[in-house]
Amino acid sequence: MRRTRSSPAPPIGVALWLLFLLVPALLQLSGSPSFASPSPGEGKQSVLGNDISWPQCTTGLPTGQAFAIVGVNNGLANNSNPCLAEQLRWAEDSAGHPEQPTVSLYVNTANPTAAGSWWPDNDEYPAGRAVHNPYGPCTPGDHGKACAYMYGYAKAYDDAYLRGVSNPAGYFWWLDVETENTWSGTDKNANRAVLEGMTDFFHSIGAKVGIYSTGQQWEQIVGTVSSSSNLYSLPSWLAGSLNASGAASACSNAPLTGGGRVALTQFVLQGFDYNYPCP
Repeated sequence: MRRTRSSPAPPIGVALWLLFLLVPALLQLSGSPSFASPSPGEGKQSVLGNDISWPQCTTGLPTGQAFAIVGVNNGLANNSNPCLAEQLRWAEDSAGHPEQPTVSLYVNTANPTAAGSWWPDNDEYPAGRAVHNPYGPCTPGDHGKACAYMYGYAKAYDDAYLRGVSNPAGYFWWLDVETENTWSGTDKNANRAVLEGMTDFFHSIGAKVGIYSTGQQWEQIVGTVSSSSNLYSLPSWLAGSLNASGAASACSNAPLTGGGRVALTQFVLQGFDYNYPCP
């Protein structure tokens, strides 16, 4: 997810152009187009979703989306989107898509180790609540997998209970994995452990989880994920397409992990992120 956006929402003509561009791709991929219900107030049908977050707090929002994904952080893993409530209300007005949740959430991820404002030194979070740590024990001064796992678990707990999300178990949560955030440049295992800790927490409350990244960034931060990791079977949301037709084609790209599948692809138009649901 890009950190800055300032353009207004695309006009209806652009949205219609996107729809016409997507029809051949849909026919090729599935044999017949599968559209959502008509988008509100536009008299057309859309298969595309939008994702938004804090950059849209002071700008216009997209319109006519089939589904929506809202960021709960303010660009970093340890803070909050100041207009989350408003953006969730916008998201609830999405038209709907048969294969996507009407509203999902995404969270920033990182492995800041000593550079962060907080780093765990035990296996409790919150204080007094013991966490089973597959890499434990996390001890003071440890910046390896054990404390990295606890950091991820703690940030996911905060995202669920301290950011203003009601009913966190009812959402699908995407982990936003990008080089713009702070990661270890030498310990991919610890980077992976952060994401495993986040995934374990969300799974513990009954929520579903997926991974957002590009293949290049994922390889740089995490690398190959073994089948023993809880990340192995998670669905992928692939960024980096240049346009709608490219996003449709990217559905056939390799997922970020060997046991997952590509569920969404993303492209940018006039400053907004658009998301194509893969069949």
